[in-house]
This record gives sequence, C-alpha cells and structure tokens, in this order.
Amino acid sequence: MQATCATLATPGRVNEDYHAVGPDWAFVLDGATAPSDVDSGCEHDVPWLVHRLGAELARRLAVSDRPLADLLAEAVESTCAAHADTCDLRNPSSPSSTVSILRAGEEIEYLVLADSPIVFDHGAIVDDRVERLPSYTQQAVRDLRNQPGGFWVASTKPEAAYEALQGTLRDVGRAALLSDGASRYADMYALGTWPDLLDLLEKAGPAELIAQVRKAEAAAPKPPREKHHDDATAVFLSF
Repeated sequence: MQATCATLATPGRVNEDYHAVGPDWAFVLDGATAPSDVDSGCEHDVPWLVHRLGAELARRLAVSDRPLADLLAEAVESTCAAHADTCDLRNPSSPSSTVSILRAGEEIEYLVLADSPIVFDHGAIVDDRVERLPSYTQQAVRDLRNQPGGFWVASTKPEAAYEALQGTLRDVGRAALLSDGASRYADMYALGTWPDLLDLLEKAGPAELIAQVRKAEAAAPKPPREKHHDDATAVFLSF
C-alpha cells in the first residue's frame, strides 16, 4: 500500500483534522468545531481530542487485526479514561470527531463514522445521517448526537463505533480518505465526480485537490449550515 497525504487548516485557525498511515492501514479524523457559546463540559479542546484519539487508534491498528469497530471502541474508551477525572463526559456536547478507517489485506476493510467519506472507484462510502436530522438548532443537534434516530460520532460513547458504516471490498486499486473539507470537491462544489476526484489525487496529489477546493470556497457564497472554509485532509492510497 502506498500513500500520499495533505492537510490544510481553516485560514486563521488551528487544524482540527488528524490523519495517520501505517503499512496496511490509514485513517482520517475530523474534529467537530464547537460553537463558542456551548458548554462542552470539557476542559480540553478539539485538537486535544483528535490527537489523543488518533494516537490510541494508531497504536491498536499497528498491532491488532481485530475488527475495526472493536479497535475504535477501545480507542474511544481509553481517550475517555484520560480525562474522566477532569471533565463531564455525560455532557452530549463533549468534543467529538468523525472517523474513517481503511485496512488492506486479502480484502479492503473500511469503517466510516459521520461525514468523512472513503472514496473508491465504484463510488463513495458516505455516512449522511447528519444531513437527515429533523432540526439543526443547537439544542436539537445536542439531543440527537450519539442517539438512535440521530447521528453518531466518536466522543464519549465507545458503543458509537458499532454504529459506523462498515464493510469489505475486493479488487480495489485505489482509494481516498477525506475529511468533509476535502470532499467538498465532489459533494458541495461539484468540481468533478468521485472518480474524477480519485484521478486528480492520483495525477496531481492531495495538495492540488485541497487547493482547488479552497479556490471554489473563495469564489462561492457561504453555504447554508456550513462554514465558508473548513479544515481539509486527503489521504490517497494505491494498492
């Protein structure tokens, strides 16, 4: 497995994405930017969460071939233990993150939790539950986070790992793991299809993909319910 990667923070902000690549695995985390007027019950910021969760997940992927959901659940549990004594983990607004994981073997295993898709030549694995909520007020999103009928993220409930989209594929030649700031190329700005996105990554690299997204953001009006700019991460894999 060969990988090329790029990440770029929202202008003027700290990058809340995190990614890692091993010999036969890769993942992307996209931390959820907390509204400034929401009490998260946590003394830590989102970058702390994604770095801690990422370290726990990478350590497990490096030594275990157990199911991806098991490894993610354990990583969430360990991350919770690291701040259970200082923070209110019962608060549903506690810092959270999307998770996308790919592991290569006889088959390609994938796990997608929340809106950071994994793209293959046949299409994209997209967890769109956050796009189908009945309301997007702060209270509604808070009440529906990590709840049946709502949406699921990596935060303070290890069981959320088992709500991820999971599966295996054969005969995969290439793939991309994207935070939603990078997937805007296809799903928000329609600069190309998912196969076009893979072609661009293969020929020009992840940095060029992100550059084209930034250019589109600069030329477009602010989208409803979305940030004008977002942290963008792309990991391109060939097998």
